[in-house]
Amino acid sequence: MKDSVAEEHLYLGFSHQYRDSIFPLHTSISLFLLSYCDCKLFKIFLVPTGENVDDQFVTKNLLGDLEVHLISRCQLPVVVQSCCLPAVVMKDGKFCRAGLSVVLRHIIQKTYDADPSKKDVLELLGFKKTCLKACAEVSQWTRLCEISIPLAVEGFLMASPEHCQTIPPDILQLERKLGEPVRVHNDDKIRRQKLQQQKAGAKDAVPVLGKEATEEGKTVEMHEHPLPSLELSIAFSKLLVQEVSDAVNREAPCIRRTKTSDLPLLDHVFAEGLYFTLADIVLLPCIHQFLVSSKKQGKNLVNLPLISNWYQRVQKVPGVKKAAGKCNMELLQFPELMPAPEEELQDLSSVPHELEEENEDSHFIGGPRPTMTKLMENGIEAKFSPHPCPNWTLDWTNLPSAVSPGEGKMSRDRALRKQQQLNNLVAAVTKLAKPGDVIVDFCSGGGHVGIVLAHMMPSCQVVLIENKELSLMRAKDRSDELGLNNISFIQANLDYFNGTFNIGVALHACGVATDMVIEHCIKAGAAFVISPCCYGFIQNTVKFKYPRSHKFKEILSYKEHMILCRFADQTAVQLPPERRIIGKQCMGLVDLDRAWAAEERNYSVQVISMEPETCSPKNNMFVGIPA
Repeated sequence: MKDSVAEEHLYLGFSHQYRDSIFPLHTSISLFLLSYCDCKLFKIFLVPTGENVDDQFVTKNLLGDLEVHLISRCQLPVVVQSCCLPAVVMKDGKFCRAGLSVVLRHIIQKTYDADPSKKDVLELLGFKKTCLKACAEVSQWTRLCEISIPLAVEGFLMASPEHCQTIPPDILQLERKLGEPVRVHNDDKIRRQKLQQQKAGAKDAVPVLGKEATEEGKTVEMHEHPLPSLELSIAFSKLLVQEVSDAVNREAPCIRRTKTSDLPLLDHVFAEGLYFTLADIVLLPCIHQFLVSSKKQGKNLVNLPLISNWYQRVQKVPGVKKAAGKCNMELLQFPELMPAPEEELQDLSSVPHELEEENEDSHFIGGPRPTMTKLMENGIEAKFSPHPCPNWTLDWTNLPSAVSPGEGKMSRDRALRKQQQLNNLVAAVTKLAKPGDVIVDFCSGGGHVGIVLAHMMPSCQVVLIENKELSLMRAKDRSDELGLNNISFIQANLDYFNGTFNIGVALHACGVATDMVIEHCIKAGAAFVISPCCYGFIQNTVKFKYPRSHKFKEILSYKEHMILCRFADQTAVQLPPERRIIGKQCMGLVDLDRAWAAEERNYSVQVISMEPETCSPKNNMFVGIPA
């Protein structure tokens, strides 16, 4: 509890003010959440992108009751200078959280830890606390909320009148998302309740929440909405800590016998489904600015009925209007959003699904041999460079216990294999590193690689980047036990790290993460030592298309390449030897494609098998050096 309420510094970007928001919108979103949570646990700094900013103007007119300080970028802690804002730093300056979703989730958790009575705040994290937890590179929903919508609204507001006549595609994408069926935990039960309601006659069966409800003596306005009353009742009963009517909970025998496939689908109440979550907090300041601008331009919002209804519904959530008032957000009221004639409705079917074409055939049938044969006929086979130092090993017996991966709950056999894996990566990094180098351990997990490197190379600075907070906290605890002063920690998705470095390293970077690390290293002109993992999770994303290299693209289709990726995961020791051999060959081909793609960008890359090969079923390792 003591650590959870220690003062932390929150750094927010500031480019300009537009109407009642601070830009970039990530800053307005962060301030809105702080107001909604009534959180005063952070010392807040605005980091202007320009030089001439009036301190009094910013503080008094934009930030409500929050106390803020201005600071230039060059005054930021070193670890923050390597990150995109927003960012939060612990008092010792070694542990940083960066990126909108990571920072917002931390604000929520810290608010609850400081005051456990604020359970409504904790509920913003959603079912199993997973709301916006997945990184934007692999989650289309996180990307839409965290990146695409804020950028689309900022672009819409900055565009000239002739260029903002059409609704941004990302806004239309949100409209379509709100029209998709809701899937929630235990939705079978809720869908049966909905079927019973429909059979009983909808509104007559279950009373819709009326125009007013009380919450501990306070009046909460809730108008009727054109949504089915069951979803609305469930959503607001949770917000107001009320039980849903018994009329909803009892099921008739005929309802219980209905097949799941015959049950009615659930409609959205809020952004992620039935319940108010962090996603709604993120979207509200963005959609508010879009709607205000559209209204000033005289645009008709008939093309966005679901977004308009959602916008009104969110205002009825207890605490939202109060938070908006603190942030000087003058929320629009429903009468101002007038519907247009039906003939003006826009056909949303023309809005493309993100990655729909690339990933439409995600289930593959057949083995890898035809694909491997096709490559062989073009002179391409998996090939591995000789290991430069196969017998090199750290003196584990004389290292402090906190350096060893055996610390914690890891079994003896697994700890031995992890030591063998580390021998391979540390040997390669040792050959590349020079005094004063910055080494970044991407996807660091509990810090097995980074902590060994920091201990063995005190003249180098080591940065650990990981998006799982608990893993990174364990790494920091081990580092503190060792008294390391050449190490720092960043909880962030890879895209939010923009620092300069000399060597990038990653042990078992999962799926597309391997390609993300390679891309970071190439952009920084850094060498890399990477062991890939989870080939079966590889798929086209917004930034990465497969195959990666020109040579492979000339021969293989996306589907054929994905077949290689799926079978590259067939290397587990429990499998028959012949399956493992094919799996290893597929691993080699997938990684050869990656190596050639890097070589097309002036890198020299070797694909090596770690020694001994039994150290891991995923025992490939890249060593890449800029030319």
